[in-house]
Amino acid sequence: MICFEDFIAGETAQAGSISISQSDIIAYASRYDAQDFHTDPIAARQSFVGTLIASGWHSCSLLMRLIAENVLLDSTAMGAPGIEEVKWLRPVKPGDRLSARRTVLESKASRSRPEMGLVRFRFELLNQRDEPVLEQTNWIMFGRRGSAITFYPGDWLAHPPLYVRPAVESPLEEPRGEIESARFFEELEIGSSHELGSFLFTAEEIITFARSFDPQPFHMDAEAAAKSSFGRLAASGWHTGSVWMAAMVAHRKRQVAASLPETAPRLGPSPGFNNLRWSKPVFVGDRITYHSAVTDKRASASRPQWGLFFHHNTGVNQHGEEVFSFDGCAFVERRS
Repeated sequence: MICFEDFIAGETAQAGSISISQSDIIAYASRYDAQDFHTDPIAARQSFVGTLIASGWHSCSLLMRLIAENVLLDSTAMGAPGIEEVKWLRPVKPGDRLSARRTVLESKASRSRPEMGLVRFRFELLNQRDEPVLEQTNWIMFGRRGSAITFYPGDWLAHPPLYVRPAVESPLEEPRGEIESARFFEELEIGSSHELGSFLFTAEEIITFARSFDPQPFHMDAEAAAKSSFGRLAASGWHTGSVWMAAMVAHRKRQVAASLPETAPRLGPSPGFNNLRWSKPVFVGDRITYHSAVTDKRASASRPQWGLFFHHNTGVNQHGEEVFSFDGCAFVERRS
């Protein structure tokens, strides 16, 4: 197995290959990012990009699948505390063939847990022209050689990297209270915050997402999870993030419905996010409530009809504990 000591600063490796089809893009987006430019090829022609593209969270999930296939499942990996930064550099389109490239930036032994160390990577998702479409920087925890980290054999990659909805779905629960209408860039108020909705993470939901995008044993198998550092079956961090996106889109649709839909401002894509933290695991039976607050905004220099707004986002479990947070930004239409 690959251990902490095997990662050398400056080392680069490229591996893996995933083809993404129009149906793949629509399958993921229909559940987690149901915006027209991800779900409707015809409507996407009138969008910011002008064609159907994959959700950025879908791209992150596919990169996670490639990392699991080519590194994590043959290693002493113990999870990741979060993501420093993600940049969505180019759109992912139907027919693209994606591969992953990893570069070891640095490593350090853990002071509090001598059985493990942390490795900082730059991961890139590349298309068939070897162009980076996504760049991600983050730390991953690995067991040290000789530590009692258990390896769990299994056919973890049996399911292809295609999202198939579970037989019994957890619904997104809408927040109580009045919904304000959708706002143009000029009308967004710095400091305003919203509850987006809540979601119950069941074992079926957790396993269904993990088998497609994050097939590590502690996300897939209760017995293996019980012997891991999590102690029980836990959701993939990318699952937690994908549900945030679903809650944000549902919130946005309620805002549009509360205004005149034909005059509501359009939303564009996001260039990326940073400071993502998975501060506590999300376990079976956890109900996570998501929130978003506007932290800043600025006009776009390259697209004068659009502005960028910045937001801080959180997920809180039923005990009032924050389990998830990140800082994001997105384009929103300006008043003409």
